[in-house]
Amino acid sequence: MTPEQFSGAVLEWYDRHGRKDLPWQQGITPYRVWVSEIMLQQTQVSTVLGYFDRFMDALPSVQALAEAPEDEVLHLWTGLGYYTRARNLQKTAKLVVAEHGGEFPRDVERLAELPGIGRSTAGAIASLSMGLRAPILDGNVKRVLARYVAQEGYPGEPKVAKQLWEVAERYTPHARVNNYTQAMMDLGATLCTRSKPSCLLCPLQSGCRAHQLGRETAYPASKPRKALPQKRTLMPLLASGDGAILLYRRPSSGLWGGLWSLPELDDLEALAPLANQHALHLGECRELPGLTHTFSHFQLAIEPWLVRVEGSAPAVAEGDWLWYNLATPPRLGLAAPVKKLLKRAADVLNAGETR
Repeated sequence: MTPEQFSGAVLEWYDRHGRKDLPWQQGITPYRVWVSEIMLQQTQVSTVLGYFDRFMDALPSVQALAEAPEDEVLHLWTGLGYYTRARNLQKTAKLVVAEHGGEFPRDVERLAELPGIGRSTAGAIASLSMGLRAPILDGNVKRVLARYVAQEGYPGEPKVAKQLWEVAERYTPHARVNNYTQAMMDLGATLCTRSKPSCLLCPLQSGCRAHQLGRETAYPASKPRKALPQKRTLMPLLASGDGAILLYRRPSSGLWGGLWSLPELDDLEALAPLANQHALHLGECRELPGLTHTFSHFQLAIEPWLVRVEGSAPAVAEGDWLWYNLATPPRLGLAAPVKKLLKRAADVLNAGETR
């Protein structure tokens, strides 16, 4: 296929079968497209749907996001993971308001300079909300193009990425670029899927090199696997008499940056110094079912203990510590496993179980 035939086939398919009713496709603005693109990084559409609507209800504009407390932003992001995305989202909002008058730059290179916006996300914002000709290469599009040209090598390698960007540039049309961009993402998400591509329904089947070779799932090449290292931590859930759990805010950079979490200890013997630090009198301890949380570069085995603390929780804890009321929880950003453990603790405390 020529580039014109390629984009023509994609657009014809989009007119008949493309997705047009997603929340971020309604009332399109650069802000809405940007937030949706950041949420969709490494996250399924089905997961993002509820989060996007809640986020827009709470923070409907780039100005509102720029002015929001960080805890509110992280609270709205809780459960989506990869929390650096949320922190970069607010950094970018502040820059757009302070340096660009609240308007996103109408330029791919300038968009890509903003925190958390790479070349592909910048292209999506520019094409979907501004109608500018800009190729994209997110995970879905990467898969479609890698199969179409039977691109050898792992796309994370600079040389392979460069070749795929050249392919993306070659096939991106000058007209209806917003529809073309959405169509390419839709093709990858709905037909050209990772393990079971629906080639018979694909508008690009006749020119697809991987299909001609009968090796669709061989492209793109997978990332070379490495065994994930294992780490272990003990997390005490220090529960006051009135059902509050002691949490602390993690540093803004690094793992779970800026989120509220449980203390992390090497063993139960480290409980005493922690209790002394907060002038707590410890009561009964009970081990809860453990859980393993997988990060991109390691696995964390969490050993949770529910530890009774005598008396009621003070109104305010010191510094970056607070008592989290399980009955009326504050709007805070919580790491996903911490949210699960707080739910388990609440179930045990509400059931009146102590052993």
